[in-house]
Amino acid sequence: MTVLLLVDDDEMSREGIGIRLTRLGYTVIMAADAKEGIEGRAPNRPTLSLMDLAMPQMDGFEATKRLKADSKTAHIPIVALTALKTAEDVQRAHQAGCDSFHTKPVNLTSLHTKIRGLVSTAVHR
Repeated sequence: MTVLLLVDDDEMSREGIGIRLTRLGYTVIMAADAKEGIEGRAPNRPTLSLMDLAMPQMDGFEATKRLKADSKTAHIPIVALTALKTAEDVQRAHQAGCDSFHTKPVNLTSLHTKIRGLVSTAVHR
């Protein structure tokens, strides 16, 4: 079973993406902000996280850095899932520790392919 942690402060985005991923057979755990995402990461043992980057209080860049710095969660792939689209945003996401970058609005086919590839790679580490 593949468990995805979806961290996004926009409820409509979170719910819409979550429903679509559930229909593809994933178990989706949702978090409304970065703090909730960090706290929900370890006990739920997600296979992969989808992290919005532009969130209030703590952004996804900082949350990713914290997750990648923790030996309990560092191995779990993180996909930046964001409306940010500049080359600088992509670079910052990778520097923070994101394993991949995907822009909103979400192309579900492309995201699904990305998730499968990262999960497959993570399983063989």
